[in-house]
Amino acid sequence: MLISQHNAWIHAAATIAIVVAGATLRISAVNWCLLTLAAVSVWVAEALNTAFEFLCDVTSPEFHPLVKKSKDVAAGAVLLSAIGAVLVGGFVFAPYLLR
Repeated sequence: MLISQHNAWIHAAATIAIVVAGATLRISAVNWCLLTLAAVSVWVAEALNTAFEFLCDVTSPEFHPLVKKSKDVAAGAVLLSAIGAVLVGGFVFAPYLLR
């Protein structure tokens, strides 16, 4: 996935940033759990989206409007997961940064 998907590199950079920020701010174990669940949800969504796109490309190599719509929906799921992860990160890090 890291080889073929540009967005996976963005997720990797965000994951590293979260780990560094969490360690620097010495966040609690509960907050580590929340951040881990949020990050894993994004990685799972990206992996499923990648698998779905590969499968669509095999089954319908030529353009088909329904395949495009299904790929868009799968990509939208990744976006929703990423937005949720950003919100979790905001809720976790805000109190530490405001101190």
